[in-house]
Amino acid sequence: MEFTCYTDWDQLPESADVLFATAEEDSIFFSRPWFENLVNNALEDGQSMLLACVVESDHVLAILPLMTRTSGHFHALGHLYTSLYTLLIAERDQQNILTCLARGLTQLPVRSLHLAPIAEDDDKLQRLQQAMESSGCVCFVRFRFFNWFHRSLEQSFEDYMAARPSKVRNTIARKARKLARERGYRIRLYKDGDLQQAMADYNAAYNASWKARELFGDFVEGLAEQISGQGWLRLAVLYIEEKPAAAQLWFVAHGKASIFKLAYDEAWKRYSPGSILSRYLMEHVIDTDRVKEIDFLTGNDAYKQDWMSERRTRWGLYCAKPRHSKGRTGQVFAVVKDWLRRFKRIERDARRFSNH
Repeated sequence: MEFTCYTDWDQLPESADVLFATAEEDSIFFSRPWFENLVNNALEDGQSMLLACVVESDHVLAILPLMTRTSGHFHALGHLYTSLYTLLIAERDQQNILTCLARGLTQLPVRSLHLAPIAEDDDKLQRLQQAMESSGCVCFVRFRFFNWFHRSLEQSFEDYMAARPSKVRNTIARKARKLARERGYRIRLYKDGDLQQAMADYNAAYNASWKARELFGDFVEGLAEQISGQGWLRLAVLYIEEKPAAAQLWFVAHGKASIFKLAYDEAWKRYSPGSILSRYLMEHVIDTDRVKEIDFLTGNDAYKQDWMSERRTRWGLYCAKPRHSKGRTGQVFAVVKDWLRRFKRIERDARRFSNH
């Protein structure tokens, strides 16, 4: 069992596909298509991919996808649109794998390691934290954001809507009738065909919305292409007078629906086209896709509570090698002070480029 790093997908042994296939069952954000698109379309100047792995006889036992910077601060291989992150690890002999991984990470020219966003109950990363601390690192966790979600519990869409606030149900029904009567509308769901038209109409609705200009268009379009090939794409467009008035980009994979991007043309705001489209997609993923969970991903926006039933937290794990010139207390203080300064910038950027 040894620690090794790869900087290119072609270097990674084929056995790694088993870890990715297992991990994607928990979240699309752990899948190889997600990471590949991120590397192809989202890395900035000075950033590069580093796959920190534990390998035994060409069998990959663990993968920690990282993004390196020339400053020596290593981050989770992620993006402002990443809503969850974890360690990919084989089922067997996990403690020895984690010890090997932690030892290898501390031997890299790393000043600090930032893994986020992570689930509060992610025991793999909790045990990695313990292994990192045993290797001499200073580690702590910090709250990042709330995540609203809904467990469908084999209910029908009718049951789901009956549990929503009456104001939401009545408003959507009234606005849909008004829109149909006054203007007429239709909805088209794109899954794996006519992707060029789907993205053109999505972009038209997005560009006419209240949202800031999309700075990561190549990333979003590359992702749509990647997940379309996997059969995970649910991109719905609502047309009024044959023009895109609202668009939503969802994923459906392994029994989970993820609400990724929402937008509507403000010219049609009085008809609530976004809410009408959300109801349509909710019905599709519940009654047709038969998902077990619907996830609103990042943010604590009030409107998400109308559609979801539960809330959980996402956290960040931060580890740093202490400077030997200071005492233990001084080391911890210096690390915390540095990270708090960096958090403010990270969180400011996250609010600026919010994906919903």
